[in-house]
Amino acid sequence: MKYIALIYSNEATDPKPGSEEFGQLISEYQAATQTFVEDGVMVAGDPLESVSNATTLRSRNGNLDVTDGPFAETKEQLGGYYIFECDNLDDAMKYAAMIPTVNYGSIEVRPIMTIEA
Repeated sequence: MKYIALIYSNEATDPKPGSEEFGQLISEYQAATQTFVEDGVMVAGDPLESVSNATTLRSRNGNLDVTDGPFAETKEQLGGYYIFECDNLDDAMKYAAMIPTVNYGSIEVRPIMTIEA
């Protein structure tokens, strides 16, 4: 079964690119990703651009509303994801717990719905 691990953190307090902390974080992400690949559970994974680059669409009563920025103002923003192929939720959580942002943000793990045609 496929599971998505959604990575949330506060962009205002995240390590900044070019800093020593950011370099350490990238190294930790590379190590985790290598484990996911070696264990054969990695399907996909990518970081996202800053929430300041987001565009939100809403359609109400036939009118499309386009807003710069995220859907809602929150303390934590979606910063990236991994998709794992695992036998069960416990295995998916084991891998999600290896994502470095778990140490200062949060990781949401959800099964990916399979729709039969």
